[in-house]
This record gives sequence, C-alpha cells and structure tokens, in this order.
Amino acid sequence: MKNNTVSDIAKHSVMAVLGLMLFGFGVHLTIQANIGVAPWDTFNLGVSKTFGILYGTASVIVSFTIIAIDLLLRERIGIGTVLDAIVVGKTVDLLNFIDIIPSIEGNMPVSIAMMITGLFIMGLAQVVYMKAGLCCGPRDSLMLAINRRLKKLPVGAVSVLMMVIVLFAGWRLGGPIGIGTIICTFGIGAFMQLAFTVTRFEPKNVKHTGFVDCWVIIRSGKTKNKKTG
Repeated sequence: MKNNTVSDIAKHSVMAVLGLMLFGFGVHLTIQANIGVAPWDTFNLGVSKTFGILYGTASVIVSFTIIAIDLLLRERIGIGTVLDAIVVGKTVDLLNFIDIIPSIEGNMPVSIAMMITGLFIMGLAQVVYMKAGLCCGPRDSLMLAINRRLKKLPVGAVSVLMMVIVLFAGWRLGGPIGIGTIICTFGIGAFMQLAFTVTRFEPKNVKHTGFVDCWVIIRSGKTKNKKTG
C-alpha cells in the first residue's frame, strides 16, 4: 500500500485507527488477565497509579514525551506515530469504562489464556496498522534512533535494554509485575511474527510516509494516482 494521494492518506489513516483500536483491545485483555503486564504497560500503569490518572492519559503523556525525544533525535515520524500515541491508551480507557471484560481473579489457566489471546490480537493489529504505511509508533522510533547511535549493539539488544529500564521504572512506580510480564516480554515478538506469517505480511515491503511527505501531497491537492503503462 502506498500513500500517493490525499484519499490514500485519509483511507490509510482510518485503517491505522482501526488497527490501533484493535491493538488497544489486545492490551486491555492482557491487563484484565491480572497476572502482570508488558514492560511499557507496567510503566504506564505505574504512572497512572502515582499521579491518580487514567491508564490512557498516562499512556498519551508518556507517548508524546517519547515523540518529543524522537524529534530531538531527528527520527522520522508520521500521522501513524501520533495516532498510536493517542488511540491505544484511550481505547483501553473506553473499554475500562464500558467494563465488559472483567478482571480475572484466582484462575491462572483462564488468565494465561486471556493473556495469549490478547497478544495474538495485538499481533494482528500490528499488521493492520503497519500496512497503512504512516510510520512507526513512538517507542519503535525511539528504539531505532538509539540503535543508530549505538551501532555496536544489535537492535534486539537495544529493545531488551529499553524494556529492562522501563520495567524497573514501572515497578518502582507501583506498576504490576507477574508471570504475565514474562509472557508478554518474550511473547509479543513471537505472536507478532505468527500474525505476520498467518497473514503473509512482510513489514520490510512497507514504504512509510512521514509528515513532510503527507504535507506535500495534501498541499498539492493530489486526489488521483497517476496511471502508468
């Protein structure tokens, strides 16, 4: 999928929002499993607990702080980056408000099943979001920015380092840690790859469109793709 016209950008922005809402649903399931959460969610919930704010509000604040760092590091961001910062956390807040899915109490098999379901949904959501081609989320952009500056470290090592720091900070702020944290830490990447395999999606083939490119297209008022051949 390419973003060559205003209609492309509009259509793919809607696609990104839907994908991010689905991702938020997956995050909500991992939280409601009540056996610990992923490192970034541990941090967001720690911030939420410390300052007495909603999870989604904490997530938005943390995400925009990371975007500011991304910009300082001259990392490319796009519409999708900003949508990611807002939609995921606020979807979790909405689901908490609706309160359809109860928090699991004292039933480890059900909790683990809910956790795994949430992770798989998150993987599928990533496919939808990434296909929109509107740039990476704030955290992925930060990871890539750090990796470019610490060239001797593989990207996987940078990812682990970030998660360790964030997890420690989240724990100090009172965020939940448990067996679910271990499942999420090692399972997110695996379930994402499973979703890529099931849907035959290759993220390397996606050409991302940043804010500057989108602005040029919108300014030009281009509404139709040029015919070739």
